[in-house]
Amino acid sequence: MAAGVRLLGPGRALAQDRDGCTRWAFLSDTHVASNPDHRYNGFLPYRNLREIVGQIAYDLPDGAVITGDLAWKRGESHAYENLKAILAPVTAKRPVYLGLGNHDNRAGFHGTFGGLIQDNLTVPDRHVATAIAGPVRLIVLDSLLVDRASGLLGQSQRAWLKAFLNASDDRPAILFLHHRPKIDLLDTPYLFDIIEPMVKVKAVVYGHSHEFGFSEYKGIHLINLPSTGFSMSGGQPVGWVEARITKSGGEFVLRALAGSRKLDGCRTRLCWRA
Repeated sequence: MAAGVRLLGPGRALAQDRDGCTRWAFLSDTHVASNPDHRYNGFLPYRNLREIVGQIAYDLPDGAVITGDLAWKRGESHAYENLKAILAPVTAKRPVYLGLGNHDNRAGFHGTFGGLIQDNLTVPDRHVATAIAGPVRLIVLDSLLVDRASGLLGQSQRAWLKAFLNASDDRPAILFLHHRPKIDLLDTPYLFDIIEPMVKVKAVVYGHSHEFGFSEYKGIHLINLPSTGFSMSGGQPVGWVEARITKSGGEFVLRALAGSRKLDGCRTRLCWRA
């Protein structure tokens, strides 16, 4: 099956004000299981995400992106059904874009969300999402490599990305994927061969490590999102990131729910490369 634009939520036109500011919720590694009471490493991922969705729904942003590992382990169908139910307070009013990670299952994901998703033929057997969000362009890529913890975009997806960016205007672009560039993403050099010369690409947002942090590679900001499900060490937060983005940069605020909360409310401001 060919997969295209992945939009969960109402067919709502996003703000087109290129000079303004757009506010989004960025999440990763929700790891929702079939059993809502599933516990891992002392955390309850289902309950964590339900509380976080309540926080987001209380003051709705323009939309949300989740960068993969939506489900626990192998992506059982009931896990995706639970995820859909948890997200409902947000998806009823705002678009939510879903990426896939190494714990996801394309068939299970599509079986649950397929009826709510708009398909265009873009990249065969990949789930790719794009959106114009006010002053910026959001591109959600699929780095799921079946039966591997590492990730791969693959030649066809990279070719699509290059063509899509070449055909796009100069609006700042932010890429989202699950795996960490330089570490878990096996075709990182090929990806950066494409995006480094394209100054319109400003940042790559990802998860996978269950860690929160910022770095830079070849002039492009790298934003590592915390997990909403659980942390792997006592020094890391469990939560999400509230992002306010303009054409010149962004402000990223950690909303820590559990784990280490010492950086809760911490604001990081980034300026885009020119």
